[in-house]
Amino acid sequence: MVTNVPDAYTHYPKLITPGDDLILDDAYLKWYDIRRADAAIKKSVQGEAREILRAESSAGRLRIQGDLGFVILHLCGDSFFFLIVNTWRSANELWETVYAKDGDGSFKLWPRDDSHKPTFCVWELGAVLHEQKTWTQFLYSARDEDARNVWIGDRFTGEA
Repeated sequence: MVTNVPDAYTHYPKLITPGDDLILDDAYLKWYDIRRADAAIKKSVQGEAREILRAESSAGRLRIQGDLGFVILHLCGDSFFFLIVNTWRSANELWETVYAKDGDGSFKLWPRDDSHKPTFCVWELGAVLHEQKTWTQFLYSARDEDARNVWIGDRFTGEA
């Protein structure tokens, strides 16, 4: 066995586009949408994703107060979404909370019980790698308000 990629799999590009930032309590999150070029993420789904994060934060289930980070809303296929909240902690660690939505259902916390867990797919890593680089620049900076604003303004847009 050389790989577990099925012979019939054909890889294709997806687009990563930044969205409006999301501020929750004391957390600041950049936003990225990921989708095929010929697909669209409905504004209603974007709104639902933002609302679930606000509700989870307000209820104390999404404990990211004081954190800086980013969100990935990824349209997988025709109607399945991952909503991945990533925050920087302990200066150099990336922490995550994952939600999923299938079709007309609601966003639900993604179960993480197995010992070997999925993290990011190849397309999501485009945003993650960009954010790793810009966070590293922030860590080397004075980490003051000006540096924070530079970090906030540094976004990835493009094909992954």
